[in-house]
Amino acid sequence: MIPIAKPIIGEDEINAVVEVMRSGVIAEGQKVKDFESNFADYVGTSYAVAVNSGTAALHAALLAHGIGNGDEVITPPFTFAATSNSVLFTGAKPVFADIKEDTFNIDPERIIEKITPGTKAIIPVHLYGQSADMKSIMEIAQDNDLIIIEDACQAHGATFEGKKSGSFGTGTFSFYPTKNMTTGEGGIITTNDKTVAEKAKMIRSHGSRQRYYHEMLGYNLRMTDIAAAIGLVQLKKVDEFNDSRIRNAQYLSKSLNNIKGISLPYVDRRCKHVFHQYTVRIRNGITRDEIISLLNKRGIGTGIYYPLPIHKQPFYKDLGYSDSLPVSEKASEEVISLPVHPSITRTDLDTISQTLRELLS
Repeated sequence: MIPIAKPIIGEDEINAVVEVMRSGVIAEGQKVKDFESNFADYVGTSYAVAVNSGTAALHAALLAHGIGNGDEVITPPFTFAATSNSVLFTGAKPVFADIKEDTFNIDPERIIEKITPGTKAIIPVHLYGQSADMKSIMEIAQDNDLIIIEDACQAHGATFEGKKSGSFGTGTFSFYPTKNMTTGEGGIITTNDKTVAEKAKMIRSHGSRQRYYHEMLGYNLRMTDIAAAIGLVQLKKVDEFNDSRIRNAQYLSKSLNNIKGISLPYVDRRCKHVFHQYTVRIRNGITRDEIISLLNKRGIGTGIYYPLPIHKQPFYKDLGYSDSLPVSEKASEEVISLPVHPSITRTDLDTISQTLRELLS
C-alpha cells in the first residue's frame, strides 16, 4: 500500500530521544526552550511557545489575546474541527465565512460580509500547505481593528509573498505525526507580541509564571523534552521534506494534466505551497467513493479532507448553525487527497497517475 501519509523518523530523532531519557530531564526543560528559540527563528518571529498539540496552540493563542464570552471569531468551515472548537473552548462564537474555490482557503470578500460589532478576531487557515491571501486579510484586520490568529497547522515553511506562515499575526502549528514535521504530538504558538507570549506561557502551565503562584486560570498544555528533542531534529529537515513534497506534487500534476473530470491543485503564484496534502477534485460523473474504492484496491492510499464542513457537523447543527456556505459544501463532496509525502518514490507516483488516468478515462 502507498500510504497517504508517513512520518519520517530516523536515527537522529531516535538518538535525540535516548539522550533526553538518559538525562533524566523529561518534562518541560532546556530542549523545549531550544526548540522554541529555533522555531521562532525559522518562522521569523520574536517568540514561540511550545505546547502539547495544535489544538492547544489555537486555544492558548485565543485566550492569550483575551478572546472569550460575547466575542465573535471569523473562520472558514472547510477545515479540521479543532479550528472552530478552540473558539468554543473560550466561550466565544465561531462565525463561518466561505472559502475560495481555487485555493480552498477563506475568501476575504466573505470575511467582510461577516464582520459585526462583536467581531474580535479572524482565524485564516492555510489549508493543505498553501497560505491564505494574507495581504487582503491583514488589510481587513487593520481596517477593522481585528486580531489575526493563523491556523498554520498544515503549513510549516509555507510562505506568502516571501513571508512565512505564522509570522503575519499570531501563528499556531501542529506537530502531529502526519504533518510536514513532527514531534510525535505537539504544537507551538509564534508571535512578535511579548505580552501574548508571556500569557501563553502562563496558560500552558496552570496560570503560573512562578511555580505554585497562579495569576490566572490556566491548563496543563506543556510540551515534553522528548517531543522537543524530536522537533529540534525535524526542524533541520523540514525544508528538505517540503522540497520533496513540492517536487512530488509537480510531477503528479504534470502526469495528471489534461485528464477530463479531475481538477488539479491550484498554486497561487504569491505562495510557496508546501503540499501537506495534494488535493484534487473529482467532477466527471464517477462517484468519489468509487474512485477511492478502486484506488485502495490498487494499493493507493487516499484521504478526504474534509467530508463534511464544520457548520454541517451534527454538534454544530445542535448549536443552531444553519448557514449556507455553498463553496465549502461543494468542495467537501469532491475532494480527494493523494500521496505526495517524501517517502514515496517516482515509481509510486507513476502508479498513482497511471491508475487515475485509467479509472477516469
